[in-house]
Amino acid sequence: MSNYYSDTHRALQDEFDARRLADMMEGGFIAAEFSDADKAFIQSLDMFFLSTVDPHGRPSVSYKGGDPGFVRVVDKNTLAFPFYDGNGMFYSWGNLADNANVGLLFMSFVKPQRLRVQGTANVDRNDPLLKQYVEAQGIVRVKVEGMWPNCPRYVHRYEKVKNSKYIPKANCETPLAGWKRIDAIQDRLAAPDQGKAEKAGGLITVDQWFANIAEGSEDA
Repeated sequence: MSNYYSDTHRALQDEFDARRLADMMEGGFIAAEFSDADKAFIQSLDMFFLSTVDPHGRPSVSYKGGDPGFVRVVDKNTLAFPFYDGNGMFYSWGNLADNANVGLLFMSFVKPQRLRVQGTANVDRNDPLLKQYVEAQGIVRVKVEGMWPNCPRYVHRYEKVKNSKYIPKANCETPLAGWKRIDAIQDRLAAPDQGKAEKAGGLITVDQWFANIAEGSEDA
């Protein structure tokens, strides 16, 4: 009895003569505890992808970024990371509050490497780690159920250009997100962001914001 494969998975594995490999993956490569190498890899990264499931059963994938080490392996089968200010939807947070199942993909594009993690998550707005992350709104802790490496052969090699200027840091005011300067949304911004657009460079139109994105501007 497999904990990962359905009858459909098995049918595909049999069709492509991959059952033996699939059994080897589940029996020898899927782990429930982080190794020292896993911990070092995860804590060296400045981004990952988070998958959650909404109330209608639809999967969603979000990019999460921060300074290297913003994801921490806190024990052998638990990792933690912060939720920072977003676009106001609270989509990932809301999803995992309703359905705790999550998937995480950790990747290095410089030396291609991938690690997939599956588990259950919860968000705590009073987590002891909260004070260690400037401007974090909550701390997510993921209890790992399984993790395994992926073949890196299709991962293109990229080099990092620079850090995002929007990552919150101690003793430094975080710049206002570019989209919060859009004129049409000023009356919809959260109270702490009201009136900040002028100081941040003035109001812009939504077309100007999309143009900034297209140009790769740091102000987007």
